Amino acid sequence: MQPYKIVTDSTANLPVDLIEKYGVEVLSLNYYVEGKEYKGYEKGQQIDLEKFYVMMREKKEMHTSLVDMGEATELVEGLFQAGEDVLYLAFSSGLSGTYQAVSLVIKDLLEKYPERNAVCVDTLAAALGEGLLVYYAIQNREKGMSLSENAKWVEENKLHLCHWFTVDDLFFLKRGGRISAATAVVGTALNIKPVLHVDDEGHLIAMGKVRGRKKSLDALVAHMEESVINPEGQPVFISHGGCYEEAEYVAKKVKEKLPVGEVLIHVLDPVIGTHSGPGTMALFFMGEKR
Repeated sequence: MQPYKIVTDSTANLPVDLIEKYGVEVLSLNYYVEGKEYKGYEKGQQIDLEKFYVMMREKKEMHTSLVDMGEATELVEGLFQAGEDVLYLAFSSGLSGTYQAVSLVIKDLLEKYPERNAVCVDTLAAALGEGLLVYYAIQNREKGMSLSENAKWVEENKLHLCHWFTVDDLFFLKRGGRISAATAVVGTALNIKPVLHVDDEGHLIAMGKVRGRKKSLDALVAHMEESVINPEGQPVFISHGGCYEEAEYVAKKVKEKLPVGEVLIHVLDPVIGTHSGPGTMALFFMGEKR
């Protein structure tokens, strides 16, 4: 089998040890705190995400940017020159222009290196939802699945990758234009917590609301109970915005309700966290539909 590398974005939110163990290549989206640029991922380095969420709670001014096209070109061209083909699993096109931009870079490089092969997949996923798809692709490659077979598997299964989110502070959804200022004020006063998911077009949309933090966490698990397929031994991923103990609570509830396998808990990627805020909780698993 022709060797190939799996390339993804920092928004896949994968832990560094997993990235290094399986040789995944990661393109970094960047974020800015009061004008200072930070990388969402730097090879071989652990980013202090807890410090990032402290800055968020201080309501510092933040924004984000796409993958740098020069860096994308350098990484992919280096793989092509080394004789590696590429499976690129991208951050949802419904949330970022990264997929379109990197796909153009790869298309141009394939014209320069016609002997190489590359497939770009819009995962329509985010955070550890994207990361969980990458994890499945890694397992497929480890079992001997070819690049084209693996890309086909991801395409056929990506809309079974369920994302269920809640946020603790409505300020950040308001800042990103996802809710109005009036909704944020009223919701905060009444302790209303939205329950959201990523839909089949890769957009983050509200699915309901509950009163109180604990009920919002329980709602994530309830949605999993309703839609999960083949839970026996299934890996489950949880992202959290600087609230590890609550992530452990969600993991414990999932394990009590369902016979799942590994439950991976990891701090939410800062590029996505910039828009959802501290206290974000997200649960990812394979289900009947998103």
